[in-house]
Amino acid sequence: MSLHLTILGCHSATPRVNAYPTAQYLEINNRHFLIDCGEGTQRQMRKYKVGFSKINHIFISHLHGDHFFGLVGLISTFGILNRERELHIYGPKGIKEVTILQLKVSKSWTKYPIIFHELDSKESELIFEDDKISVRTIPLDHRIYTNGFLFTEKPKPRKLHIENIQQYNEIETCDFHNIKAGKDFILSTGEVVPNEELTIDPPKPLSYAFCSDTAYKPGIVSIIKDVDLLYHEATFLKDREDLCEKTKHSTAEQAASIAYQANAKKLVIGHYSSRYNNLEDFKAEAQTIFKNVELAEAGKLYSTDDFPIEILN
Repeated sequence: MSLHLTILGCHSATPRVNAYPTAQYLEINNRHFLIDCGEGTQRQMRKYKVGFSKINHIFISHLHGDHFFGLVGLISTFGILNRERELHIYGPKGIKEVTILQLKVSKSWTKYPIIFHELDSKESELIFEDDKISVRTIPLDHRIYTNGFLFTEKPKPRKLHIENIQQYNEIETCDFHNIKAGKDFILSTGEVVPNEELTIDPPKPLSYAFCSDTAYKPGIVSIIKDVDLLYHEATFLKDREDLCEKTKHSTAEQAASIAYQANAKKLVIGHYSSRYNNLEDFKAEAQTIFKNVELAEAGKLYSTDDFPIEILN
């Protein structure tokens, strides 16, 4: 399986032509998630052919407008499209109140169920899990309560080593399930055939970490250790590091430091301040610390198919 991330918006709050605030569409192990929903998100979804019907879970990092002002519009559009399936929304405490109020005042009631999962813990916690994926919060350091999110595949069953299995006439097709589950095989003589001889290690579970608006916080490294793809905000360059403490944002160099410490495979940076015109400066600064860096760009697809598994830093 692969991990595919589509950037729908990646700029900070100041409105500009062709610069959309944060929103991302993640496909991992046949699950489809929307992460943050800044103004204009549903337009971007249309533009980049993200299927509205695939979205059942939306994760909102915090309640600054550039990260959720597009949510009520998207909810309303789902209603216009006659959605029937329930929609799950994960976000800080207060997201239910503000969303329901907007729907009520605009008389945009929907017929499908909306289930809110409000968050207030300052510790990392499991907030979603099924048979394929788990999602944990990444507590961040911003001006208001903010979480990032870690999406991780569940471990896959071991693969059968057919060539080795064929050496044992006693092993039948009906035994394959137990072997894939990791069990040894016992021959009629009592000899134990180790599972490692009969199977091949499955691919490593893939993972994606979304670290939205935050000051430099090395404490998150233990949560995102060895992540395959990391998105970390980089609002400023080092020349304006003085603004980071005031605004609770990070520099490109700081984002790269987190990626390096976490042993990430690839880093994507975004949430650029409008004071900068040359975004390549962000990449250049980050690469002084961590080599495998990409700039977030609306419409760009980042996939684990496109980069090697070895560490490049």
